[in-house]
Amino acid sequence: MSDSWLIYFVTLSVLLQIEWHTMKKHNFSAGPSILPQEVFQKASESVLDLNQSGLSILEISHRSDAFTEILDQAKALVLQHLQLENKGYHVLFLQGGASMEFCRIPQNLLSVGGTAGYINTGTWATNALHEAKLWGNVIELASSADRNFSYIPKNIYIPSSLDYVHLTSNNTIYGTQYRNFPKVDVPLVCDMSSDIFSRVLDFSVFDMIYAGAQKNLGPAGTTLLVIKESILGKTQRTLPSIMDYQKHIAKESMFNTPAVFSIYVSYLTLQWITNQGGISKLEKINRKKAEILYNEIDRNPLFEGTADRADRSLMNVTFVLKDSQHQQRFEELCVSADISGIKGHRTVGGYRASIYNAMPIESVQVLVNVMQELEQQV
Repeated sequence: MSDSWLIYFVTLSVLLQIEWHTMKKHNFSAGPSILPQEVFQKASESVLDLNQSGLSILEISHRSDAFTEILDQAKALVLQHLQLENKGYHVLFLQGGASMEFCRIPQNLLSVGGTAGYINTGTWATNALHEAKLWGNVIELASSADRNFSYIPKNIYIPSSLDYVHLTSNNTIYGTQYRNFPKVDVPLVCDMSSDIFSRVLDFSVFDMIYAGAQKNLGPAGTTLLVIKESILGKTQRTLPSIMDYQKHIAKESMFNTPAVFSIYVSYLTLQWITNQGGISKLEKINRKKAEILYNEIDRNPLFEGTADRADRSLMNVTFVLKDSQHQQRFEELCVSADISGIKGHRTVGGYRASIYNAMPIESVQVLVNVMQELEQQV
């Protein structure tokens, strides 16, 4: 690298950091969402030059040693953080988002003439159930639709004859989250798109975990899958190659060109999780953030939560104003405090504060301060 190019690169990096600290808002968006600042910084540098290779991460070959090393290390970190090393699991980074897996899961796991069971706890669980029904017999084991998905169903009867059971661990739109997962003696499949890597679990109870990257892992563009290979190849279906998990495993996520940049940023985030002390350390911080915000919602007479207290999410805090006449002023105060992405999903309204791993406690406190300021003004 020439001296002039080095000076340019260093200067640009400094300017980017200054601009970041000057302009960065408190981003409560549900996804694409906040990621750690150091991940943004490293990713931005890699767009210009990946590890002083003279090439951008956006232009390197997915078959290059540089990228295959990134991919291999990312897979290893996934298994390490989930404590699934040497337990028969494969890690895939595929494309199409979690919605693609709504289709791909029944094709790979629902046998011809068999039955799958789905627990319906919100919009994405509903969508997964709908897509699965296109491929065979699917039953709804339980649903919380009767109370607008404000709780997690309990004490569910699960037949042992099912090909698999599907559930969604955290419901982004409605702000509910499983505390305890049902015990099953059939394969258990879990959509963890909005709470992957956020809390310590026995991940070995799941035969398949999948998660869109754009909430707690990386930018939109790739989906993380962790699959126990022993559950595959039993459906008696002939699948298109692009839909076949076994083919993706055989090609090590390289059946078609992978989402190189999204995987790279996910790898940086996995490294960041390691540097933070792992999932257990992040869970403690996540619980503290949620406690601060829920305590204010419960204390402040202007607000109320929308999810049952026993099932409240650590990742997506949903709440409403008791009196809509305060809406304009509350939103003006949020804008003044540089709070972004606080509005609830378009289908339910109200407010939603997504407090994923990278959300600092300081940002949560800013939101609490705004809520208290509104209380003082009315």
